[in-house]
Amino acid sequence: MEGWPDWSILIVDDEQGMLNFLVKTLAPRCHFVMSASSAEEGAEWLRGHHVDLVILDISLPGKNGVTWLKELREQGFTGEVILITAFADLDTAIEALRAGASDFILKPFRVPQILNAVKQCHERARLRRENFVLRRAVVPATGGSALVGDSAPMQALRTSITRVAPVHSTVLLQGESGTGKELVARELHAQSPRSAGPFVPVNCAAVSPELIESELFGHARGAFTGATRARDGLFHYAQGGTLFLDEIAELPLPIQATLLRAIEDLKIRPVGSEQLVPLNLRIMAATNRRLADEVAAGRFRKDLYFRLQVVDLNLPPLRDHMSDIPALVAFFVDQLAPALGVAPLQISAQEMDFLHQYHWPGNVRELRNLIERSLILGSLNVSALYPGDAQRATASASAAPMDLLTMEKRHILSVMDSVQGDKTRAAQLLGVSRRTLERRVAEWNNL
Repeated sequence: MEGWPDWSILIVDDEQGMLNFLVKTLAPRCHFVMSASSAEEGAEWLRGHHVDLVILDISLPGKNGVTWLKELREQGFTGEVILITAFADLDTAIEALRAGASDFILKPFRVPQILNAVKQCHERARLRRENFVLRRAVVPATGGSALVGDSAPMQALRTSITRVAPVHSTVLLQGESGTGKELVARELHAQSPRSAGPFVPVNCAAVSPELIESELFGHARGAFTGATRARDGLFHYAQGGTLFLDEIAELPLPIQATLLRAIEDLKIRPVGSEQLVPLNLRIMAATNRRLADEVAAGRFRKDLYFRLQVVDLNLPPLRDHMSDIPALVAFFVDQLAPALGVAPLQISAQEMDFLHQYHWPGNVRELRNLIERSLILGSLNVSALYPGDAQRATASASAAPMDLLTMEKRHILSVMDSVQGDKTRAAQLLGVSRRTLERRVAEWNNL
C-alpha cells in the first residue's frame, strides 16, 4: 500500500460521509489525519499544528473554501491544498487555481483519484525542497578527497564511516580546519538509508546571530520586522535526509538551547509561530574546536554537547598521515588539471620530499590550494607556502624544530604579509573563515 508516512493532512468538509471516507482512506497511509467541518474550525486547528496538505471543500457553511484558501496563502501557508467540490464550472476551477490550489477534484471521486492527487502533491513538495537545496548547495570540488590514502588513520576513518553510516544517531565530527569534515559528512549521508533524501549543509559561522534561528527553523509572517511572508527553514528542507551543522561551536547560547530541544523532541517551532513541526532527519555537526574545551569555558552547553556526541569522529590532521600526500597530490592533479584546462603537473622526488617536510597547518585544503596554484603556474609553487621567500622553503627542512603554535603563527603572518594585511584574502589563501583567522590573531595578542 502506497503511503506518505511523514505527512500530516487536514480534511475540511461539512459532509460527515465524505470526512469518514477520506479519513478511512488516508489515515493508514499518512503520519496523521485530522478532520474539520468548517473553515473556521480548520483555521483554529492550524494555529497550533503543522500540516503538509489540506483537502478542502469549496462549499462550506460560513466562509467558503476558496476564500479561506486565499487567506491561508496571504498568511504564508506554504503547504499543498487540494480543493474538492460537487458543483463547479470552469470559472470556479480557474479561481481555485489562482487562489493557490495544488489540485482540483470533482465529487464524487474514487479512491485511486484522491490517492493520485495526494501523490502528486507529495512529489511536488519533494521537488520544491530538492530544488531549494540544489540552488544553495556548493558541492566541494574535492569530492571524495577526504577518503584518499591508505595510511592507518585513513583506513580507521573508512571503517568508522562504514559502521556509523547505517544508524540514525547524531554524529559529531571534530578536526582542524581543512581536514575534510564536510566531505566525511557527505560520505556518511551517501552510505546511509537516507541517501535518497537531501543533504543540507549550513555554516553556522557564516550566518549572523540575529538571523540564525530564522535560517534554521523558519519564521511566520510578521514574526519580526521585515518578515513580510512566512519562510521555511533549513530543517524543513532537510526532511527525509541529513542536516549538517558546520562550525557548530559558533552558535549563540540561546540558539543552542533551541537546537537541543529540537534534537530531543524531533520537533521545531518556527519563529513567531505556534505550530510544532515534526522532524524526520538526521543531524550531523562539525567543529574545528574541541567542544569539551568550549564546554569548560562556558561557551557551549554541556547537555547539547553530550546530545551531539552520540557518535564522535575525530578527523586526523594531514601531518598525522603524511604518507598519503603522494596519493592526494595525484588525486588533485587528476581532478583539477582537466577542470583548469592545463597540463598535469610533474612533481620531482625532491619536491615531494619538501611536501613531506612542511607542517600543513591548513591540512588537505591547503595542499589542494597549493596544487591548484601550481597547475596554473606550471610548476610546484613553493613560494605560496612561504610567500616572498622561496629560499626559506629549502631551509625549513634543515631548520631547528619549532612547536606547532610557532609554526602556525609564522605561516599565517607570512601569508598576511604577502597580501598587505588583507584578512579576507589571507583567510581565502589559508582555507579558513575570516572569523577563524581573526580569532587566532586575537589569541596571539592576548598571550
